[in-house]
Amino acid sequence: MAKENGGIIGVVNTPTTTTASGVWAIEDQYNARVSNTWPVRASYTVDFLVIAGGGGGGAAARGGGGGAGGYRNSFSTEPSGGGGPSESTITFNNNTVYTITVGGGGTSPSVSGIGGNGNDSSIAGTGLTTITSTGGGGGGATALSGSGGGQSGGSGGGGAGTVGAPNGNAGTGTANQGRNGGAGANYAAAGGGGANTAGTNGSFSAGGAGGAGLSSSITASPVSRGGGGGGSPYAGGPNGAGGTGGGGAGSGGFATPGDANTGGGGGGSTNNGGGAGGKGVVILRMPTASFSNQTTGSPTISTDGSDTILVYNDTGSYTA
Repeated sequence: MAKENGGIIGVVNTPTTTTASGVWAIEDQYNARVSNTWPVRASYTVDFLVIAGGGGGGAAARGGGGGAGGYRNSFSTEPSGGGGPSESTITFNNNTVYTITVGGGGTSPSVSGIGGNGNDSSIAGTGLTTITSTGGGGGGATALSGSGGGQSGGSGGGGAGTVGAPNGNAGTGTANQGRNGGAGANYAAAGGGGANTAGTNGSFSAGGAGGAGLSSSITASPVSRGGGGGGSPYAGGPNGAGGTGGGGAGSGGFATPGDANTGGGGGGSTNNGGGAGGKGVVILRMPTASFSNQTTGSPTISTDGSDTILVYNDTGSYTA
């Protein structure tokens, strides 16, 4: 197959994803055989933190706080949400495209109604069991004579406060991703669940606090994410505080949204609009020697020791 004046005559051996190199050969114009090698990246392990969008807070009257987005983690010995253990690392294969989806936060009604659930975040690709975190549950809302429970999700939304009616039920969190919301009281609303602790129940005039999030050092410095939204108060009582890790505070007026890219739940409102849930985030950590530098979605890229860290604040991809 050689050309008259030399050329490529073919691959002598075909590399696989586990070999260090392939070999090619040519013959020059004097029919001398010359060979060389090219590098082929082997498969490699990757740590991840996948947080979904937080739930929106419920709005007038006496809206519950939104639950945090589901929290799944493989880094070090740090836990996943809801008391779940750190998960196993994943494996990326050479020349495979992995889709990174970052879920948006749930909306909150501008006047009255239940908060919207957050959207899922995920990592997906050929040969990989998709890693999906579930969007946080929206906070409950109630009319004066009815009750409204928090919605289920990654972490559950807080139940609404009521007047002369059954308490607003707590929304349920997803196993190994988040905690339950609190239950609304006869008057004040409850906080949404966080990745680490459940939302606090409402207590007469005081809105319940959002559940606490979790801290991770996957980006080198510890950062807390996945806090639940606080519940709304009654008759000028104390606002429900947002949970550490991006949860928004409840309010008698306009509530605080969850922090962006933490999956924090939005705060609930008594008389106006609740807070929207915070967008989620996907973080990958891999050996720098294996990093391909082929990405879309403009992740933030940094290094820590011998590892490269990619923080996806928006949907994108990574090609191994």
